[in-house]
Amino acid sequence: MIVGVIGAGAWGTALAITAARGGAQVALWSYDGAAKVFDGIELPESIRLTKNMADLSNADVWLIVTPAAYFRETVRAARGCYKGCPVIICTKGAEYSTGCFMSEILRTELSECHDYGVLSGPQFASEVACNVPTGSTLAGTPMARQIGAAALNRLYISESDDIIGAEMCGVGKNAVALICGYTSVKCGENERALIFTRAWGEVVKVAMALGAKEGTFLDLCGIGDLFLSATSPTSRNFAAGMAIADGRPIEGTVEGVFALAGILARAADMGIDTPVLAQMSNTLNL
Repeated sequence: MIVGVIGAGAWGTALAITAARGGAQVALWSYDGAAKVFDGIELPESIRLTKNMADLSNADVWLIVTPAAYFRETVRAARGCYKGCPVIICTKGAEYSTGCFMSEILRTELSECHDYGVLSGPQFASEVACNVPTGSTLAGTPMARQIGAAALNRLYISESDDIIGAEMCGVGKNAVALICGYTSVKCGENERALIFTRAWGEVVKVAMALGAKEGTFLDLCGIGDLFLSATSPTSRNFAAGMAIADGRPIEGTVEGVFALAGILARAADMGIDTPVLAQMSNTLNL
């Protein structure tokens, strides 16, 4: 199997390593032909680094792993090299300018793609790169789930057909993790629990209105990813929330900033009241 990985940051490189360990030949694309370096881990020989999108054209599956802010332009750049393989979206987030989820952008920018899915779950890239046991939800069409699970056979995969639910879990946990990082500094533990519970409840309410299945929020992409991201300073979103509370600048790309804005925009469009998310957005000055 040939796996094309688009995006060679920490998560993209970790997935490339995972696919290679599972027996795949991997073409790992980044705009500069470089990949994230993990201490003590060398890239397997079956991974070929490239900055040429054409090297992805004969892949059996694409894993798109770019930040949400660059997802649309990256898919546009790759469109000319696409030859009909399933696409697995590994980006968690919403587009800041439009509030669109990544699957919506994919359907718009790569309309010829009929088999696609979303990979989402409790996954710190460094642990995946180190081969620590990791589980993920893979939601998508039957073909996307089959090919995606084969490509990432070193992960524990829970399959689902609830694409919007899995995607909303990824968007929502980013937003709630950002909030939890802030409240871990600014609030007492009782208040933290109150805000956490009500914020996640509002995420689920918006998701259900979009057609998500309630059970998805109990899967790896839901409560599993929420637990990981909203309780640990290792999470970029949690750490960013702490930085805001301390008056420090945010470092790097923090998807929770875009995710929170996207959820609020969707809620407003559907007339859904999300007072806790709105209040925390104002408090965080986003």
